[in-house]
Amino acid sequence: MNDHFLTIACIYILDSSIDSRRSILQKGAALATGAILPGVAGAYTLPDLPYPYESLEPHIDAATMKLHHDKHHATYVAGINKYMEGKDEPDIVDLMADALEAGPTRNSGGGHYNHAFFWSEMAPAAEAKKTKVSDQLQGMIDKSFGSMDAMKEQFAALAAPAATFGSGWVWVCVTDKDELKLVNTPNQDSPLMKGSAAGEIMYPILGLDVWGKFQKLYLVCLFSCCS
Repeated sequence: MNDHFLTIACIYILDSSIDSRRSILQKGAALATGAILPGVAGAYTLPDLPYPYESLEPHIDAATMKLHHDKHHATYVAGINKYMEGKDEPDIVDLMADALEAGPTRNSGGGHYNHAFFWSEMAPAAEAKKTKVSDQLQGMIDKSFGSMDAMKEQFAALAAPAATFGSGWVWVCVTDKDELKLVNTPNQDSPLMKGSAAGEIMYPILGLDVWGKFQKLYLVCLFSCCS
């Protein structure tokens, strides 16, 4: 995670209020996805990457980043804008809650939120090495998984094709009980969606796009470049 998402993760842990968590998510989403103007067609925008395309090399090359961000992510943004044309456009976090019942917002809205979150949690490896997990977060990791290494091992196992088949996401989330939990969701579903495969609404602090042949590369990159 880069600085603002690391801050968000720490505040989740320190504040158990659901309303406060929603407010934090909204602020984080605004930083990641760009400003959203309610009621204005085309208000959802493709955010710039917070680093140059080549910054995640040697794990992910610039051409792959351009394809995934400029084409793949942009398709979700275009889709949600088309569907929401003429309608009020709430912030992307509020759109998540009922997305499973709302048709196109499930895939396009989820795809936009998930990818914006994904880009924002990584940083060039040299920058990521300068960051440190807070004592509070480390304590939660140890309590929930045993250790950071154990969490990574369990995360990688859940990201394997046998566990997350085809397209989907793997997440580290904070539950309403202030516990960390590993979950996976299919396609562009999010733990923020009511009725998702996560089983309950959870608040993601780390996510991996299980994107076909790039899954292993992104997993290595996430562990190497996540601050």
